[in-house]
Amino acid sequence: MTNPTGPLVFVQFYLDCLSHASYLVGDRTTGRAVVVDPQRDVNDYIATAERHSLTIERVIETHIHADFLSGHLELAERTGARISYGSAGTLDFDTDPLDDGEHLSLGEVDLEILHTPGHTLESICVVVREHAGDAIPYGVLTGDTLFIGDVGRPDLLSARGCSAEEMARALYHSTRERLLTLPDDTRVYPAHGAGSACGKNLSTELSCTIGIQRRSNYALADMTEDEFVSVVNEGQPAAPAYFAFTSVRNRQARPVLDEDTPIPSLTPDAFLEARAGGATILDTRDPESFASAHVSGAVNVPLGGRFAELVGEVLDARDGIILCGDPATAREARNRLARIGFDRVLGALTTGVDAVGAEYLTAAVRVEAAALAGQLAEGADGFELVDVRGLGEVRDNGTIPGARLIPLPELVARLSELPTDQPLTVFCASGNRSSVAASVLRARGFDTTDLRGGFSAWHGEVAHPADTAPGGVPA
Repeated sequence: MTNPTGPLVFVQFYLDCLSHASYLVGDRTTGRAVVVDPQRDVNDYIATAERHSLTIERVIETHIHADFLSGHLELAERTGARISYGSAGTLDFDTDPLDDGEHLSLGEVDLEILHTPGHTLESICVVVREHAGDAIPYGVLTGDTLFIGDVGRPDLLSARGCSAEEMARALYHSTRERLLTLPDDTRVYPAHGAGSACGKNLSTELSCTIGIQRRSNYALADMTEDEFVSVVNEGQPAAPAYFAFTSVRNRQARPVLDEDTPIPSLTPDAFLEARAGGATILDTRDPESFASAHVSGAVNVPLGGRFAELVGEVLDARDGIILCGDPATAREARNRLARIGFDRVLGALTTGVDAVGAEYLTAAVRVEAAALAGQLAEGADGFELVDVRGLGEVRDNGTIPGARLIPLPELVARLSELPTDQPLTVFCASGNRSSVAASVLRARGFDTTDLRGGFSAWHGEVAHPADTAPGGVPA
């Protein structure tokens, strides 16, 4: 914790739904502050700065993010702040680039810039000192270079001319020659926690120290560069499809979000007109409510949990979206979609789905674990069983015998692998992602059910150890 009478103001913001951490760093003696890696809806940063009598004068991005659309343009418009990236970054708008070793003074508080390529080419870390001459920094903001328990994945740039091996070699040197030279008592503050697809072994802890990470982080263990390349690239989760879109969008001078703007309201007739015009229907209710009755062709992504990320895994940001569900949550849904750059929300149904008319509604079948076990006992030739969990989940927990593994982020790209002449039954861990997957498949013409309660229900109600297939190799 910072000293409440000292010059440093340090605030961590954490967005659970994207496992995203951002930071406000300020100096009480001068009233000057910066925000690092902001989310797109920026009201909280501005309110926090006001509470501490601080003026946000700069936005620092540790790299060009892929997993969320950053709020640098929003903060710049609202506060007049300058935008800074590492000098290796190439952006389509004016920035104040930061060189390796550069110091930014907020008064007594000092920020030192370290270039740390590896996750991306332009990645930087920001060393925070409460006083410029402090031998032990207060902390280091590590972006996606170093997480608690992991390092940033090096494979996301492979499609843009840099191989995963090349990036991993750069990351090896950045961690050993830059971050591990900091004193052991230096606090580590990363840009992500557990659940993020930017790494494979992220901790639920939101901060740590260099010393503890030196001893406990598998990627910082004593190993050769070649060993590091192998261990870090192995087993990375499937990247959501929206990552490619968002990383490009973060480079661009795009429209800014006004998170307080009301969302357009759609009457049932206007909603159906938009549907007929090709808009994607996004139903944000829970899976059971969706299954009982929903507009035919709708995709179900429940608003709780990792809503925006799941939407980004199965929908296209270029498509127009119309929302249905609880009208009171429409603005929240719009803003959460905007956090990943899904800005084409055309409006939201102002009533319950029943108001559109029974002729437009359908129901979804959710199979119970015991019933699925009975079907499998009779023979699985009549349907295809699809596991939409991640590879790591399957390796750790096993799967249902005979299931084909297609992680949800890969589902839309791998539709051609699925049979069109027999029913599909999909499952995940608890029944949330399977409802998403099943609705996507039904919207594309597949005859699909999903397992209520997911693999947890199967394991708890049906499976014995011998009945659960070991994980590891996708079908």
